[in-house]
Amino acid sequence: MATARAAAVAEWGTLFGAVRDRVVRKKFAAVPLATTATFLILLFSIVQHLPGGERFVNHIGVVRAALPLDVSLLRTPLSLYVPALDLPVWGALAQVFVVFGIAEIVLGRRMTLVVAYACTVAGTLFARVGVAIGPDHLFGFPKWVAYVRDTGPSAAVVALAICIAFRCRAWLTAGLVVVTMGGEAVLLPNLAGLEHVVAVITALLIAVSVEVFGDFWPRVLAGVGAATAVAAVAAVASREVAVEARRRTSAGAVIP
Repeated sequence: MATARAAAVAEWGTLFGAVRDRVVRKKFAAVPLATTATFLILLFSIVQHLPGGERFVNHIGVVRAALPLDVSLLRTPLSLYVPALDLPVWGALAQVFVVFGIAEIVLGRRMTLVVAYACTVAGTLFARVGVAIGPDHLFGFPKWVAYVRDTGPSAAVVALAICIAFRCRAWLTAGLVVVTMGGEAVLLPNLAGLEHVVAVITALLIAVSVEVFGDFWPRVLAGVGAATAVAAVAAVASREVAVEARRRTSAGAVIP
């Protein structure tokens, strides 16, 4: 038990401490993004079971590979919050609130949104490519898959779990997520399973790029800001010198 406790602390101690401190201080105000996302999933779940509600949800938030690309991309932000019809909505609600909430605290709201939407879009584009190349290829799909409803937060949840694990150095957790999603794709080679693998790959690329270049762009922007400030000061000084020179010239011309 002592060894297991030490391993759990080493794996999740940093994460648990960060989440606990923020939640204790701010309660639900600590995770407004996760709370809003959970509410949207619940709202869409209720609306799509009302008379005429499914048609409304289909028109604003359901993505299919058969749709034009621009329509799919416009609907993708909302498609993340449209739960699957054949799965219990409580599962999606729990996943989103917990994982989005942890990501919001650990990664920040902006990074959480970037990872969630980037990986969702990656899965959407992969579905279109798979249908286009056809079932004769390893990652291809038959034409009927183009009409399958492609919605839900699962790809975003998987991607955020990977990025959280990277940020907190929870390598065992990251490895388990990768292995689990790979096993799902092998055992259930359907659209959702392969999209989860695409989400994992995209999340890994994002996590690695943040680790490598995370401090690069802030330094570049800081340098640009400093250079701009220096240039502005120099421009003001040069204008003042020019005005003073013209004033002296004018005064010298009047004295004779």
